[in-house]
Amino acid sequence: MKKTLYLKFLLAYGIFGIFGLVILATFVPSMTREHLIREKANSLYSEATLIANTYARNLYNSEISLEAVKDQLDALAVYLDSNVQIINPSGRLILDTDMPIDVENEVIIESFDSAVTGSSYYVIDNFFDVYPQDVLSVIAPITTNYMVKGYVVIHTDMTSIDQSCNSLLNISYITLIILFLLSLIILIFFTEIVYLPLRKITYATEQYATGNMHYEFSIDSEDEIGYLAACLSYMASEIARSEDDQKKFVANVSHDFRSPLTSIQGYLEAMLDGTIPPELHEKYLNIVLNETQRLTKLTNSLLTLNNLNTKGMLLDITDFDINQVIRSTAASFEGTCLKKSIAIELILTDEVMYVTADMSKIQQVLYNLIDNAIKFSHHNSVIKVETTEKKNKIFISVKDTGIGIPKEDLKLIWDRFYKSDLSRGKDKKGTGLGLSITKEIIQSHNEHINVISTPGEGSEFIFSLPRSEENDEED
Repeated sequence: MKKTLYLKFLLAYGIFGIFGLVILATFVPSMTREHLIREKANSLYSEATLIANTYARNLYNSEISLEAVKDQLDALAVYLDSNVQIINPSGRLILDTDMPIDVENEVIIESFDSAVTGSSYYVIDNFFDVYPQDVLSVIAPITTNYMVKGYVVIHTDMTSIDQSCNSLLNISYITLIILFLLSLIILIFFTEIVYLPLRKITYATEQYATGNMHYEFSIDSEDEIGYLAACLSYMASEIARSEDDQKKFVANVSHDFRSPLTSIQGYLEAMLDGTIPPELHEKYLNIVLNETQRLTKLTNSLLTLNNLNTKGMLLDITDFDINQVIRSTAASFEGTCLKKSIAIELILTDEVMYVTADMSKIQQVLYNLIDNAIKFSHHNSVIKVETTEKKNKIFISVKDTGIGIPKEDLKLIWDRFYKSDLSRGKDKKGTGLGLSITKEIIQSHNEHINVISTPGEGSEFIFSLPRSEENDEED
């Protein structure tokens, strides 16, 4: 397109000019000349008919003298820039404005035939060899008592008609040239508004096709081309972001897998070559076991994320008591809470509160949130789990008074493998996938999860679930 579209448009522009000139030179001259002839003939015929019905008829009825008619027709001939004749049916010339009256010397037009005009009222020829060149002649009959007594013939030189035709043609040619030049504006607009933006878009697509997704371009236009450019740029930025995320994802996975594998390999080699004495094998085997459990947890988390990316196809939606799920999940952390002297306080709306969701997935969400709250809470602190009901929605909150999350990390905590600097010091065994899984689960339910956090004071995670109609039946 970059190499041919503009040339095609220029070719079309040239063809338009050439065809316009050819059509103007081929058809317009004949059409213009024919139109001028008809206009002139129609005007002269009207005058000839008027003369035939007045002066000429009075002349044949002997109501006016030949000299008086001659004077009147001479003046009219000058006005019409033509030659006026009165001719008998036999061809004898009675009066000619180009000649003085000569009664003694008759002038006979040989082979005169009033039907020479055929079905028309005018003819273009030398009028029976009277004129050395073609003239436009109109013939109007002079009738008296329903009998044709003679004819009024008006001749006009074709030179004036041809001159008028040439003048009009010159105007037409000038008009065509002006239109052709004005059409350059269209070409300029096409170049600036369509062609150049398309070149930018084409070059951008070539860059994207070669893998340069970070190439940036902009088109200042609010029409469809501008919208196309914006969409293309947005698509490229999303692909670039996706590629960056993928690279980051692979790097994080490689790092999180490499670290425990390196530890496992090092400890096992040390035990095999005797660096670690047999009496310490049990200690380091437990470390190896913990590392394998960490690998297993990481693998399961990745599989969970992969399944959740099917956008809810794996959800088993049922009605269940969210309060009971909260109680059982909190109870599973009893041992961990005792070690850190942490209490879990449950503030639940009603004794029973049914929601519509996948119970096992929501239990996993609660487990991840409470587990995080315990990891990042101080000793001798309290974690609050609270439910509230608003407009057919149940909101579940998990709030701790731990280290909190820095403001700049709030939008990043949902990314896979992301760990803030504060969390890295606290959580050596975490995979960085817990909150990603949590968000994927909530979004697969078409619900929302938010976080409110202040560094040094704690964090609160709040997510929503649809309220079940079974609550109304219970009431």
